[in-house]
Amino acid sequence: MCGLLVSTDPMTDLRAFEEGLTTLSDRGPDSSRIEIVDGCPVGFARLAIMGLHEEGMQPFHLKGSVSVCNGELYDFRPVKSELSKEYHFMSDSDCEIILPLYEKYGTGMFEKLDAEYAMVFYDAKEKTWIASRDPIGIRPLFYGYTESGKIAFGSTVKSLLPIAKDILPFPPGTYYKDGEFIPYSKIWEAQNCVRADIDTVCAKIHDLLIDGVRKRMDADAPVGYLLSGGLDSSLVCAIAQKMSHKPIRTFAIGMDKDAIDLKYAKQVADYIGSEHTEVIITKEDVLAALDPVITALESWDITTIRASIGMYLLCKYIHENTDIKVLFTGEISDELFGYKYTDFAPDAESFQKEAEKRVRELYMYDVLRADRCISSNSMEGRVPFGDLAFVRYVMSIDPDMKMNHYHMGKYLLRHAFEKDHLLPDSILFRDKAAFSDAVGHSLADDLKEYAELSYTQEEYQKEVSSYTAHTPYTKESLLYRDLFESHYTGLSDLIVDFWLPNQTWEGCHVTDPSARYLSNYGASAY
Repeated sequence: MCGLLVSTDPMTDLRAFEEGLTTLSDRGPDSSRIEIVDGCPVGFARLAIMGLHEEGMQPFHLKGSVSVCNGELYDFRPVKSELSKEYHFMSDSDCEIILPLYEKYGTGMFEKLDAEYAMVFYDAKEKTWIASRDPIGIRPLFYGYTESGKIAFGSTVKSLLPIAKDILPFPPGTYYKDGEFIPYSKIWEAQNCVRADIDTVCAKIHDLLIDGVRKRMDADAPVGYLLSGGLDSSLVCAIAQKMSHKPIRTFAIGMDKDAIDLKYAKQVADYIGSEHTEVIITKEDVLAALDPVITALESWDITTIRASIGMYLLCKYIHENTDIKVLFTGEISDELFGYKYTDFAPDAESFQKEAEKRVRELYMYDVLRADRCISSNSMEGRVPFGDLAFVRYVMSIDPDMKMNHYHMGKYLLRHAFEKDHLLPDSILFRDKAAFSDAVGHSLADDLKEYAELSYTQEEYQKEVSSYTAHTPYTKESLLYRDLFESHYTGLSDLIVDFWLPNQTWEGCHVTDPSARYLSNYGASAY
């Protein structure tokens, strides 16, 4: 991960700007730089992943135009090779291709990128600022306005607070130019409906996911893999191990008394032959991490916070004890193939609409969690299930085929890899467990107990009534909201709502977001 901060206001206070850029030192610990472009400050904090030498430091320049980008541009090498006929590259960084691409294609380049990115650049010819974000929003980007009403862009809310107000997430699949936000991709909307036999569909799923893992293994820095022992992370690890000439490094985390995932993760690690590390945490670790996690997340959502604590502590361990700079994760599979609660979808149309909603809002929940847990510990996350070709295809599959007609959720994904024997059947067909619960049921239970002891009933009623927007509805949600407001006062609109199962569906009328409160929670989730 890297961090960027750009103000299009020449009146921006440079000390305040420096203060904002300093908050991005966790995302970009290797080096930082501020340049003045047409009177405006452009800041970049670097985590060197591709092109490790100084030449790879941003901003990049071309004929007076200037760019900064936090991202990975996959399969950039053939693009670079083609562009090299007209442009002399100075570094091995993938992001150096941005300005030559823009010179050739203009804003049409955004539809051509196979990438996870957030970028801002200055077009010297048109004397205008342009910003863009990948279709899923895997890389974070926010915007706000200076006192003079000029727009500013930053990788985090924290980075913008010293120089801007009215801060909001930059919408995924969108670019900004000349005061307008212009969508270039709505990846959650299927362009067609794939109706084919199950083996044909699964063969495509199989090949596209393998390709998504392959292209993300290209890194000049050391790579590690988060392994929960669930289907998604296990598949990513197994595919990567098959492509690797040496054991990959896998990491799992669990509570000290009721860890669920650890045994499954070890089974996977032993089966694929990875170099595996287990991290054990306690109640004290969980509670101590609560404020740092909420500060890093810039969110008040219950589900996101619970699931982030284990991931944050695992990433912290990896950062402090290894030289790893890139981490693979298994996010985005559930949004595409279904959660436990989507078993209750009344029909195929409802299933598809729910998938569209979840993919459309990913950048506020699971994707945000993965980014912040990893980047706040000075590493970069890579998400094979977020591969654009993979997402487009899965979203186009006949939704009736994706519904749970097979007595096993996410059956298409499981069946796609059944013949490969990359994983033991006990893992390939393991029932879904919510991550925070699988770290240990006690994690959420300890948090709820702590929240219960933090407020009397009278205090709870009084404080809840003070929040007129996104009102907390439990002591746990109030605790998180209070901690959030202590850092980000008045910015609750950064996310749209609490993440919960679809409350309009029969079987989903729950107030706790954990899947273990659903009637279909399976045995392997214990």
